Amino acid sequence: MAATAPQSVTDAISYEDLYARWERGNWRATEIDFAQDAIDWREKLTAEQRRSALWLYALFFHGEDSVADNLSPYIDAAPLEEQKYFLTTQQVDEARHSVFFRRFMHEVIGLGDGTTAGTLRATHDQITWGHRMVFSRLDRMADELRADRSKPKLAAAVTLYHVVVEASLAQPGQHMIEEYLEEFDVLPGFREGMRNVALDEQRHIGFGVKLLADLYREDPEPIGEAIVGLIREVLPWTAAVAKPPNWDRSYTECFGFTLEDLGEAGALSIEQKLRAIGLPVDDLPRFPMPMDLPPRERAIRGQKMLRAGLLGPGDEPVVADPDAIAILFDTLRRQADPRAVRPGTTIQWVFADAEPWYLSLAREGASATQGLAAHADLTLRCRFTDWADVTSGRADPRRLMLSRRLRPKGDWRVLLALGKVLG
Repeated sequence: MAATAPQSVTDAISYEDLYARWERGNWRATEIDFAQDAIDWREKLTAEQRRSALWLYALFFHGEDSVADNLSPYIDAAPLEEQKYFLTTQQVDEARHSVFFRRFMHEVIGLGDGTTAGTLRATHDQITWGHRMVFSRLDRMADELRADRSKPKLAAAVTLYHVVVEASLAQPGQHMIEEYLEEFDVLPGFREGMRNVALDEQRHIGFGVKLLADLYREDPEPIGEAIVGLIREVLPWTAAVAKPPNWDRSYTECFGFTLEDLGEAGALSIEQKLRAIGLPVDDLPRFPMPMDLPPRERAIRGQKMLRAGLLGPGDEPVVADPDAIAILFDTLRRQADPRAVRPGTTIQWVFADAEPWYLSLAREGASATQGLAAHADLTLRCRFTDWADVTSGRADPRRLMLSRRLRPKGDWRVLLALGKVLG
């Protein structure tokens, strides 16, 4: 995939130092005083802010519970004792974070019965589809890592846990929560806890980036493929993690930040971490993130696809928005694998409810063009709404072909290779 990575900032970090930072930074979730928080919750926050804070904090609470449950196989798979020791401290941290959020939910908001399980049940209705998809993948990854302790599998697991979940999803939200709590001067106990949580997460992310950098330097090809493959798999879900109910922007804007701000921070964070690992993200083949665009534009692209129903569970109608369709085909061409077919192959889509598009595959990559190609090796006729269901994973193309809702014509070898081409 790439030449051996050069020396990087991760070389200045040692696993022993990360462990020592944990010892110096210990704090007690059970001793945080929430007395003033309960008053602030009732008297200083508006009903809109309370609704929004419950939603945001519930996403963190359920996330912390999941990562605490799923860390054990990472300890077993880590190749060095020093890495194992640090990961044991991280599992303690994640359990402490869950206790902190559970206490706030029960003692300040008044939800649950005081137990972790009861409070999780009481806040389950706040969890988004994107959150469920990402963390159910974390559950499956833990099972996979128990069965396969290889370094590529460990790299994929650490990418999901430390880079995607902690660096691109949790850390930006933590920083924005800290900022508005300081600005509004409310919830002092929660503010103290979030400050401690953020410091813990910063240490965890540093560990994950260092471990991935070390693995990548040792064996760039399989480790790079594992990292990129994981990101390619979960990226469609991450855009939906912080999708507020009914796209109500007040869920974030009542505290002074927008969905675009949150998405931009996440896109920038994951880029920075991948560069620190040593990946040449500007030149990686089939890399799903459009690195030629600024982080905010990357985040907006994901939101546009989500709003148009091109991502997500299918609970909203697909909208044949030309901008969203263009983003979809640009994403397909970025992730396309031309090696699966002969060079020069062209795949044409003819939609009954949208403009046609075609994909041209060459050795150096793929291009996507709106319109009809002069020659197509394979033509796919269907409604765009059906194709959107295929690309989002909501529909099986074989079933659509059996029902004649997807009608292929042309080279059957290209049809058979279509899954490999489009990933």
